[in-house]
Amino acid sequence: MWRSRFLKGAGCLLQGMSCSPCKPSHLSLWRYLSFCQPCLNPVLQHSFRAPTLYCFANWLRPAVGLYFCRTLRIDAKSIIDFPVQPLTVTDIKQYLRSKDIPFHDGYSCLHAPSIFLEPAPEGSGRENYSLFIDKTTGQFLCKETLVEGSWEDLQDCIEVMLNEGQKSISPNVLLGFPESLEEQEEIEMEMKEVQRIWSSSVPFSDLLEEEVQLVKTMFQIGKLTNATLKKFGVRFFKPTKSLVFPWFSGRDSGLRGVKLLSAAVKDDGRVVYTEATVPKVSSYHNLFGLPLMGRKDGEVVLTGREVDSMAVSQATGLPSLALPRGVSCLPPILLPYLEQFKKVTLWLGGDMRSWEASKIFSRKLGLKRCSLIRPGEFQPCPSEALAQGRNLVRIVKASIPAAHKSIVSFKQLREDVYGELANVEQVAGIQWSRFLELNRILKGHRKGELTVFTGPTGSGKTTFISECALDLCMQGVNTLWGSFEINNVRLAKIMLTQFAKQRLEENLDQYDMWADKFEDLPLYFMTFHGQQNIKTVLDTMQHAVYLYDISHVIIDNLQFMMGQENLSLDKFAVQDHIIGAFRKFATNSCCHVTLIIHPRKEEDDKELQTASIFGTAKASQEADNVLILQEKKLVTCPGRRSLQVAKNRFDGDVGIFPLEFNKASLTFTAPVKGKQKLRKVAVDKNNSTEETEEIEFKETSEKPVKSAKAKTKTVKGSAAGKGSTKGSTDGERKNQ
Repeated sequence: MWRSRFLKGAGCLLQGMSCSPCKPSHLSLWRYLSFCQPCLNPVLQHSFRAPTLYCFANWLRPAVGLYFCRTLRIDAKSIIDFPVQPLTVTDIKQYLRSKDIPFHDGYSCLHAPSIFLEPAPEGSGRENYSLFIDKTTGQFLCKETLVEGSWEDLQDCIEVMLNEGQKSISPNVLLGFPESLEEQEEIEMEMKEVQRIWSSSVPFSDLLEEEVQLVKTMFQIGKLTNATLKKFGVRFFKPTKSLVFPWFSGRDSGLRGVKLLSAAVKDDGRVVYTEATVPKVSSYHNLFGLPLMGRKDGEVVLTGREVDSMAVSQATGLPSLALPRGVSCLPPILLPYLEQFKKVTLWLGGDMRSWEASKIFSRKLGLKRCSLIRPGEFQPCPSEALAQGRNLVRIVKASIPAAHKSIVSFKQLREDVYGELANVEQVAGIQWSRFLELNRILKGHRKGELTVFTGPTGSGKTTFISECALDLCMQGVNTLWGSFEINNVRLAKIMLTQFAKQRLEENLDQYDMWADKFEDLPLYFMTFHGQQNIKTVLDTMQHAVYLYDISHVIIDNLQFMMGQENLSLDKFAVQDHIIGAFRKFATNSCCHVTLIIHPRKEEDDKELQTASIFGTAKASQEADNVLILQEKKLVTCPGRRSLQVAKNRFDGDVGIFPLEFNKASLTFTAPVKGKQKLRKVAVDKNNSTEETEEIEFKETSEKPVKSAKAKTKTVKGSAAGKGSTKGSTDGERKNQ
């Protein structure tokens, strides 16, 4: 109510003043600048060895640094909440019809005449349909005035306009006013930094020919012509030896930001690329190449990097755009700019992660209009294809439709099968950097799977899984935490301590440094705490997947969602329903779900098994992976912990390895032993005999211990079936 009254007063005031509308921002206010960080996108982490012709190791050292600053203000975007009644496209259409506002369906948005412009003359058709309303969230954007806001904001503006009997409303009503003088100063400083970088950068036409060749060699863009670089407005920033990609938007094509791509030579001769954006990555919504698009263009090629976009444009002549965050995320705020294209070809890179991202993004864009380019030996990323002299026109024409039928033959699956066989390591998923033994058994973290994690009460399940998720998040996995057992402040404190690997209570002077780095991780938290309804949780998860392209969700824990269900129902039936819902979500959303479930009561001297998971056998049956945190309780000292992989649907490997808990950093690590024996057990199905093969691993250690205590067991295939299915054949339920 207060919002409507405020807008009503502001609208009357602005209409009466007849002030000329100043150009508003279609993005959220810039909060602070980004600092140079390693690219999380595997496509950008490629490397090459410098040719002997050029020696630019010293030339890459920056002469001066960029001016970066920070603020201690909390970023509310890291907290994900969801309304009690989720908005549907039916609700949006019914409201627009009730207000006599015409609209028509788009691919991902509804198109309506903008209420922030004077009505178009009759007979102009759809030329004035410049207001785009997201079908999923209700978020709107006027492409002419660049006014944007939530569905509630649009409703308030419509109510004010109709109550005043007006046909339009001033766009100034929804201008975002800074909260404080400090924020105004930050915005001004950021824009000054953008202008400073841009004015100090040099067009390639002003560089010496020797410098141009050196830069092109350094960034592997030797086949890109100077005309293409000039067409896209690319410059070179000499102080940091970086390519500068501009962000132009608005009717006046004003400069809104820049992205700097830098290169650094490692000791082994590899060149590693890093990116920095002004403003921060979360506020950098630049579709690189958008100013070059024409109103009548009906086809576009989406790429994951700016250099790929230029390569496609030069080689094919097709309109090409580069996503601002590569394969990690497609922000919904960009969808209105892609509505005009009837065909969208996604060529995000040459690896399996790019292929998975293409399939996910095509759901947002509309499957029927999207085509995908499958990565392979003869279809690398566009810039590499151009460098190798391949025919990019033929590759684009060979793209496959994103939509498929419910029934397919092996002919349609043939290329997918070959892709998995040819890219074994990439198909295995993202590797953990802190848990190498987990990589050896599980092979990696994969999308679309359900992992069930259990362990004794007080053994450190939340602490372990938070570090495990943090490890993946640091490698660019967009992560959503649903902690119903402990609040978000305590969970963030645990994860920050694990991130810094030290007690920050004793090093408060380093807090800002570590908090700045931690803040840039793609990590989000649900606001739920305590018992929650499963439908509300699933709606929130789906909302987060759409907005932030979440690929890993952690639910801690299952029991906290069972109290809100119908008490008249059997609790085991309720649990089976919840597990089935999470299984369906993981598959349909191509998102990995880690579900923590408490075990049933067991005697302290017994190890947990798959049958120890609370409830029926559905949890272990639906799960792709079952992890058990084992703890052997001791009287004189803390218990010895180990992690057991009891189920691995990917390739069948299971096993157990020891863990050591560091209380100062709240981290788990596999202990380093002097000598380990890896025991592999293979079962002969015909004779039911076991063949054991022992392989010795020698590792350096200051204090060698007995190898028997550090034994790591791995069971292959059906040998694990006895333990993993124990208790499942006795019945559907387990006694408490």
